[in-house]
Amino acid sequence: MAQAIERTMGNRPFLRDARERLAALCFDHFEVIPQSPTIGAEVRGLSLAEPLRDDVLKALRTALVEFKVLFFRDQEIDVRAQSRFASRFGELERHPFLPSNTEHAHVIRFAKDEQTVGYENIWHSDVSWRQRPSLGSVLRAIEVPPVGGDTLWCDMEAAYEGLSDDVKDTLAGRTAVHDFAYSFGRMLPPDELERRRAEFPPAEHPIFRTHPESGRRCIYVNRVFTHHVTDMSEDESDAVLELLYAQAHVPEYHFRLRWSPGTVAFWDNRSTQHYAVNDYWPMKRVMERVTVIGDRPR
Repeated sequence: MAQAIERTMGNRPFLRDARERLAALCFDHFEVIPQSPTIGAEVRGLSLAEPLRDDVLKALRTALVEFKVLFFRDQEIDVRAQSRFASRFGELERHPFLPSNTEHAHVIRFAKDEQTVGYENIWHSDVSWRQRPSLGSVLRAIEVPPVGGDTLWCDMEAAYEGLSDDVKDTLAGRTAVHDFAYSFGRMLPPDELERRRAEFPPAEHPIFRTHPESGRRCIYVNRVFTHHVTDMSEDESDAVLELLYAQAHVPEYHFRLRWSPGTVAFWDNRSTQHYAVNDYWPMKRVMERVTVIGDRPR
């Protein structure tokens, strides 16, 4: 299943079609500024401090599915407004392994400094080890370093379309096992790990997921949480996963966000992976994240 070298030329048919699709979108309630040909857009003209009307939320949902990552600058909001906004898109998750905001169990606080170093600098999709992984996440910047600490996202729909037909056909219908034990589980003593494995058993998801709203396919494996391909030898599984993991490293599929205090990003975990650049030590970086529960991948 070797990749053809023309992949480095870019997936031209997908790029053309995506440009045309995104250019045809029209939003009456806010302005959308694309940040790359297929992924990432700044939303202007909205304040998240107050509840948004249903028609505005419907339009935002369309923008999220199509651009995959939305961000809003200069949002003077607190954690309550952030949570209210996220909850309009679905039930909020309580993460069993990451530290929460002390007053809000569904809010994860990422506070990094000289003593607490960031470790999210690996391509991943949040909580893919759940039976019902995340629909999306809303991340708010509270304090950021003067330089560094950016976040990158990868368009996994573009990554899928960039695969050869041979790879797509060979892996169609295949599933892979996602398991928290090889990441968060490493911090747990054996008895606690066993208890947590019973509570959160490994999840089996399609390698190529179909987005429930757009109907488009994407690669749905990631280096942090995917353990093996079902019904394959270890060597074959490792080779397949390495091939698919590598697609997240292609710059043509990326969008990079430079944070500032008050920036809020909302991304679709069903069609993206992300990478928090860990280049700001010993500076301080404080963020809070709220995650929306999604559906079972199909």
